[in-house]
Amino acid sequence: MTLILAHRGYSAEYPENTMLAFREAAKAGADGLELDVQMTKDGELVVIHDEKVDRTTDGTGFVKDYQLKDLLKLDARFKFASLPNREPIPLLKEVLEWLAGTDLICNIELKNTLFMYEGMEEKVIEMVREFRLTDRIIISSFNHYSIVKSYMLAPEIEIAPLLSDGLYMPWIYAQSIRAKGFHPHWRAAQDEIVISSLDSGVEVRPYTVNKDNELERFFRVNCSAVITDDPVNARLIREKTKQA
Repeated sequence: MTLILAHRGYSAEYPENTMLAFREAAKAGADGLELDVQMTKDGELVVIHDEKVDRTTDGTGFVKDYQLKDLLKLDARFKFASLPNREPIPLLKEVLEWLAGTDLICNIELKNTLFMYEGMEEKVIEMVREFRLTDRIIISSFNHYSIVKSYMLAPEIEIAPLLSDGLYMPWIYAQSIRAKGFHPHWRAAQDEIVISSLDSGVEVRPYTVNKDNELERFFRVNCSAVITDDPVNARLIREKTKQA
């Protein structure tokens, strides 16, 4: 069965990368989560997509220039301002502690292409091990050097390169860096790529799949997983495709 991973949580209806979005994704029946990790000035791992806080919070500036105590004062509701309670940027530790009480899988994307956060891989791995989540975590990044480093540090934790463009025989590349799967942009995941990868024993989890016809396509070819903003809609499409 094709798994449904909620992109930054249930981000179609709730503020992305917040505990609210993650909890609502679980309630909505998602099989797992996708989230993003940056690092504060004082070396704390926090869950936010952009290097800057401007788009998703009421603050300004780079995450790397904030002390954690100041970052936690920001409100991450952004376009969901009508919500009754402020939503802080979560710590990765907070998310993993909650995740440990669920059966969800989780794709942690290391956001270290613009800034090479020193020690990020070690800190993420230590935390994943602390909460005994090694068999439910996938570490991904556009920085493939970083995920190879992660594999060398912790071969028991799955890695997956993110691919924004098409790559010739991506399953061969994935195998060459000891990745059990890869995460392509949905446009770079044509049916033949998905099928050939799966036939080679390599998982394919395209992002960010929100169009009904694309969801249907991936469900029909039994893609490993889809990463989507709307897990509720994806579940409906998956059920409909199963019955077709």
